[in-house]
Amino acid sequence: MSQPARSPFVDSLLQAASQMQLPGRGIAWLDAARHDNLAAFAVAGLPDTRVEAWKYTALRALAQRSLVLGDAHAAERAIDLQALRLPSLDGPRLTFVHGVFRADLSKLDELPQGLSLQPLSEVLRGEAEPLRFALAKHYREAGDAFAQLNAALAGDGVVLRVAAGVKIAQPVHLLFLGAPAETELAWHARNVIELGEGAELSLFEHHAGLGGQQHLGNLVSDVVLREGAKLQHTALQDSASGSSLIRRSQLRLHARAHASLHVLELGGVLSRHELQAELVGDEAQLETRGVFALNGRQHADTQLAIRHQALRTRSASVWRGVADERSRGVFRGAIVVAEGADGTDASLSNKNLLLSAGAEIDTKPELEIYADEVKAAHGATVGQLDERALFYLRSRGIPLVEARGMLTAAFCRAVLDSLPHEILRNHLSDLLLAHLPNAPTIP
Repeated sequence: MSQPARSPFVDSLLQAASQMQLPGRGIAWLDAARHDNLAAFAVAGLPDTRVEAWKYTALRALAQRSLVLGDAHAAERAIDLQALRLPSLDGPRLTFVHGVFRADLSKLDELPQGLSLQPLSEVLRGEAEPLRFALAKHYREAGDAFAQLNAALAGDGVVLRVAAGVKIAQPVHLLFLGAPAETELAWHARNVIELGEGAELSLFEHHAGLGGQQHLGNLVSDVVLREGAKLQHTALQDSASGSSLIRRSQLRLHARAHASLHVLELGGVLSRHELQAELVGDEAQLETRGVFALNGRQHADTQLAIRHQALRTRSASVWRGVADERSRGVFRGAIVVAEGADGTDASLSNKNLLLSAGAEIDTKPELEIYADEVKAAHGATVGQLDERALFYLRSRGIPLVEARGMLTAAFCRAVLDSLPHEILRNHLSDLLLAHLPNAPTIP
């Protein structure tokens, strides 16, 4: 029996992959992982809505696109960083254009002692063995198509290590840029981040786009926090309006490690963030805060999966969503408390606002408990602005449009209140407000 015809997306990437020369070629374990993951993708292709994790995110339009793999001119594209400058981020910076490291746009001089910050392409040309655990993964789950592609095709990205006991004072800035090009591109990048025992780091991950390109970005990040490490991670996704960005963030927290994440999803026509966390050490703690603000025909999909596997671990997650016009938001929050993870304290809250009759938000909280003495709570809501609050503001002389904007802004800004950097927090609040309809100016 003949095989069904592959989609233009799958066919174009497989043809281009056969001609790629990736850094690290000749490393046996890496070649094997790349080959096996690409072969698995060739068989399965893109997931459809029959796959539970992709139930509300259809990829039919993407499947019909033929994309050029990588950007041969990424190193020479003109970029104006001043247009993307963020306040209070004057420390180390690693910059990528279409997934390719740009030394001229990075800031790697005078790195603090104990901080190692390198592009993946450079590491793969030297001693790659320490990256084996992260890069030699074989993805086989339904819906793993983009992870498979990433494992097969990523030749650059970030390798960041903080030595045990070292506290990095200034935030590290990871900047991923899209820019106008002669054709539509697909790029893949891989981040490997490790904090040693007792290390502390503030990390800012920034996705931005220049111009009206319709590229596809695919980023996978493996983050490990050793015993007692602390990570403050802020992610801003403000890609070009026609672009697509697929991300998978995989966190592993050892004993007494503490990770705090703040995520803003603002740009792109299609964005999906799979955030997977394993709390494998006793008393590990994870806090996640996120918000998407959508309009037009934007589609944003957040897949949050937290697994408690040790004693007295804690997770607290607060996520908000706003959809206007004909946009669509998706949120799935799954918490699993494994057998033996006694004393776990886990909470998840997801609240959403629909600002127009044509908008849609699908939310699905999940909670599985297999341990004793557990404190757990989860909840989700989808609704419209509170009519009583609107009436109160209007009774104080505030016009309807402005009142709606004030309530929407307050609803979203709650996610950012716990960010420790005041200047950056205020700047991100302004960016968020700019994406909301009828947003007021709030000091």
